Amino acid sequence: MKIRPFILIVFLSSLLLFSCEYQPEKIRELKGNWKFAIGDNPEWAKPELNDKMWDKIYVPSSWEEQGYRGYNGFAWYRKHITIPEKYENTNLYLYIGRIDDVDEVYFNGKPIGGNGTFPPDYKSSYDLQRRYFVPRKLINYTGDNVIAVRVYDGQEQGGIRNGKFGVYRSDIMPVNVDLSGEWKFHTHDSAIWKDAQFDDSKWADITVPGYWEDQGYQDYDGFAWYRKTFDVPSQLLDQRLVMMAGKIDDVDQLFINGTLIGETGDFNTESGEPDTYGSWDEFRGYYLPDDFKLKEKGNVVAIRVYDSRGTGGIYEGPIGIITQPNYATYWETNRRKLR
Repeated sequence: MKIRPFILIVFLSSLLLFSCEYQPEKIRELKGNWKFAIGDNPEWAKPELNDKMWDKIYVPSSWEEQGYRGYNGFAWYRKHITIPEKYENTNLYLYIGRIDDVDEVYFNGKPIGGNGTFPPDYKSSYDLQRRYFVPRKLINYTGDNVIAVRVYDGQEQGGIRNGKFGVYRSDIMPVNVDLSGEWKFHTHDSAIWKDAQFDDSKWADITVPGYWEDQGYQDYDGFAWYRKTFDVPSQLLDQRLVMMAGKIDDVDQLFINGTLIGETGDFNTESGEPDTYGSWDEFRGYYLPDDFKLKEKGNVVAIRVYDSRGTGGIYEGPIGIITQPNYATYWETNRRKLR
């Protein structure tokens, strides 16, 4: 089959425009001087804390190389930044390098992520690049924002040492209907929680994406459910659509308006405990069946999650509804990252 040169040029130009449009954009640099104090105090996460008398320390570099040689234990970093109003409707991510050994990160006093495990069940994550979603509701677009990082170093060099740094716009293609942000959440398990008419008004609020351990459910393993009500623009209703559910730790079943749309992991095992092997790192893109139609108002997505150990939940985006052509282009341009 021959392809007309004009059509080929338009197609290649569209791909080029797409790949350029959705490259990550750093909106704030995080390398440089931070405020620093050794010790541990939960008050140090608060944005209103006066940290003017704290020491200065350069990021990235171990604290041993900056006057704290031989120190192992807890320490805190703090940095003040501004975020312009033009990013108010943009998904933002905090890249904060590799931290030796354990971290817990706060944005304006609220936890947004962490890796490793603090004592007494100490577990190092010194070689892991930190990337945390910043919920929009936490951001002050007209004034000061404070990033506070609680760090524990178990041995040798410690601190925020190397890697990628900055506040970035989402480096992923925006979905047609963005479902990131606040969801309803409940631990344990019940089949009726998939139903669109179920009243979840008394459930807790949780930010998606983000591990549930970072949002008040420390050390919880087992079943939990997420629910969110959403609308769909009328021009999308007759298109072929995909529900993008990002990455989920460990396995999941996703329902829309009570109908099972897709699942990752094996829930029907002889032991009765879902098989979670390898599922935590799989990207979820669930195609809506051709005979399944969304409503313009009041759709409900319910996600049943099972976590066997460690961290759990919907921890990485994008989260939302996207057209199949856009999803195909997204996959093509991001396949190395997603696999």
